[in-house]
Amino acid sequence: MDLITRFINYTKFDTQSDENSASVPSAGEKHLAFASYLMEELEDEGLDDVEMDENGYIYATLPSNIKGDAPVIGFIAHYDTSPDCSGANVKARIVKNYDGKDIVLSEGIVSSTEKFPELLQHVGEDIIVTDGHTLLGADDKAGIAEIVQAMVWLKEHPEVKHGKIRIAFNPDEEIGMGAHHFDVEKFGCQWAYTIDGSDLGNLEYENFNAAYAKVTVKGVSVHPGFAKGKMLNANLVAMEFAAMLPADERPETTEGYEGFYHLLHMDGGVEEAHLQYIIRDHDRDTFEDRKVLVKKVAKKLNEKYGEGVVTVEVGDQYYNMKEKIDPQMHVIDIVLRAMMEVGVSPSVEPIRGGTDGAQLSFKGLPCPNIFAGGVNFHGPYEFVSCQVMEKAMETIIKICEITAEYNE
Repeated sequence: MDLITRFINYTKFDTQSDENSASVPSAGEKHLAFASYLMEELEDEGLDDVEMDENGYIYATLPSNIKGDAPVIGFIAHYDTSPDCSGANVKARIVKNYDGKDIVLSEGIVSSTEKFPELLQHVGEDIIVTDGHTLLGADDKAGIAEIVQAMVWLKEHPEVKHGKIRIAFNPDEEIGMGAHHFDVEKFGCQWAYTIDGSDLGNLEYENFNAAYAKVTVKGVSVHPGFAKGKMLNANLVAMEFAAMLPADERPETTEGYEGFYHLLHMDGGVEEAHLQYIIRDHDRDTFEDRKVLVKKVAKKLNEKYGEGVVTVEVGDQYYNMKEKIDPQMHVIDIVLRAMMEVGVSPSVEPIRGGTDGAQLSFKGLPCPNIFAGGVNFHGPYEFVSCQVMEKAMETIIKICEITAEYNE
C-alpha cells in the first residue's frame, strides 16, 4: 500500500473528539473502531510489540537492525479529529498537478486563492481536498500515514541502518487530553517527535504556556419595573469584566510570540452569567502576570459590587516545551540535518497553540513537532499536498538513519 492510499483510507473513519465526554477515548466506539483497524494494519505490516491499551493508545516497535547501542527514539501522531468541524463521511479527492486556480469543492463551495493564498505554494503538486462539507483529517491522519509508511519502508530496506524505533498513536489531542494517558515509561524512548505540524519544513519546539479561566458572576434578579437600587444584572457585570481585559491582547490582534486572553464562551441571565477564557503566552513570567490580572479584575469588580459577585477559577493546562528542549538541542539538530539531507528547508516557528509534545516533554519525553503537511486545519477547506507528505515520510526515515550514528 502506498502512502496516499493509506492516508485516504484513514480519512474514511469518523474520529471526531467529543469535548463534552468524560470517557477515554472521548468518542468511545468511534475512536476504538479506527484504533482497532490501525492496530491490525501494524500487525499485518510486521511491526513488533503491537498493542492497544484500555484507553485506545496504540504502541508498536520497529526493532533495531544494527549491532551495539543507539538511542531509542519514537514518533507519535494523534488519530482524533477536531470537534470544530464534522469528520463523518469525508470525501477526499486528489487534484492532480494543481494549476493555481480556485478549487470548486462542491456546488457553491470554493476554496479560493484569495482567501487561502497558501494554495499557491503548491502549484504543480497533487493536493488532497474535501468536498467542502467536512474537514479532511490531515490533522493528524497524515502524520499517522507518514509514520507507518516510513516504518514499512525501513523494513523493506534493511540496508538503511537504524536503532530501535517506537511509534505511538493516541486519541483526544484535539481536546487537550492526548498526552494525559500516554504511558511514557512503556514507550521507553530517550526522545520522540510528534508528526503533527503544518506545511513543508515546519519544525516547532516552542509553544504557548496555557491556562484556562472560568468566571462566574452572581447577580440579583428583580422585576424590572421595581429594580431601581435592587437589581444587579450579571450579564452586564460579565461584559464589564470582559472590557477590563486588554482589548489589543486577543487572538485576532496578536501574532508570533504575542500572548492573549481569548473569550471562548459566554452565557447567562440577570441572576448568573459565565465567561470561559483561555490564557496564552510564550514567556513564563508574562504568562503568570496574565493569570494575576484576571484575578485582579475580579477583585476590582467585587470591590465595586460586593464580595463574591465575581469568582474566578484559574488552572494551568500545559507549559512551553522550550525549557525542556533547550538542554537537549541535539534532538533539534538531528531534525534540521535530516530535513536538509532530504531537500527540505527548515522553517522553525513557535506554536501559537499546544501540542501533545509539550505535555510529553514535561512528563520526561522531549518531543518537538515536525510537519505533516496539512493546511487550513479544523475546517472544510483543509488540504494536504501529496508531495509534502512524501517529504515528511523521507524526513522520518532520515531521522532514524542519523540517530543510528548518534553517540551521547
